Amino acid sequence: MNALAKTEAPKPLMVEMADKYGLQPAEFTATVRSTCGMGKASAEEFAAFIMVAKEYDLNPLLKEIYAFPAKGGGIVPIVSIDGWVNLINSHPACDGFEFEFEHTENGDLVSCTCRMYRKDRGRPVSVTEYLAECVRSTDPWKMKHRMLRHKAMIQAARYAFGFSGVYDEDEGSKIADMRDVTPAKPQPPRPPVPPTEIIGHDEDGVVIEESGVIYGEIVRDAAPTDATEFFEALEAELAAAETVEDVEEAWTARDPLAVFEGDETNQAIAIAIKNRRLKALGA
Repeated sequence: MNALAKTEAPKPLMVEMADKYGLQPAEFTATVRSTCGMGKASAEEFAAFIMVAKEYDLNPLLKEIYAFPAKGGGIVPIVSIDGWVNLINSHPACDGFEFEFEHTENGDLVSCTCRMYRKDRGRPVSVTEYLAECVRSTDPWKMKHRMLRHKAMIQAARYAFGFSGVYDEDEGSKIADMRDVTPAKPQPPRPPVPPTEIIGHDEDGVVIEESGVIYGEIVRDAAPTDATEFFEALEAELAAAETVEDVEEAWTARDPLAVFEGDETNQAIAIAIKNRRLKALGA
């Protein structure tokens, strides 16, 4: 008789991340909250932040990723330049990158072009960023060449490798000031109501259906989807998928893009989970 293979249940998110850095969960949580701009974040916001760090394999203890508080609540995940370099160099398809600056006849900086190479493509992804569109009146921008080089590299990496849901400091501060980025609390679809037949009226004249449901009754919304539990379940189901077709079937059944409609951060997390499994399958 063949022995049944035993599969270990996935660890809770905070336990897994704490184990990775050799800390207790409470110690890890307190450290990240105090050093990464998460002191006033809700439990849901903190969990979403840690999920982004996990999916992109960024170290919050080294501030490769941290957060800006947004006006009206919520947080914006920020990746430092060290984090972006880590993202790019650790990508299995990365085959290097190079820069080219453009100056005026007087030697003033105009633009920086980054060419990002992939091992699986014959031509590089080329992105040009212009100083006039990027420069800000902050101390880091006193080093214009360095900052513009960072900008060109980050944008080229997005086009080359599809990084989404994370921002550099300039982008993050603008987004935090412009809009409320609190993760939306999606509502699961309600089950269809079966056909009913009107059988009479109650003593107040309200129509009663065969099922006993009274027209005009207040229908309570179902409890919102817990993002952390959703992603843990999605990750477990995709981990059990043995083919690309299995991955697509599990993805379609969960339909995370619909569940998190309007929530770019959680949609990006879901896509990252799927892509990671596809990569593991060689797709």
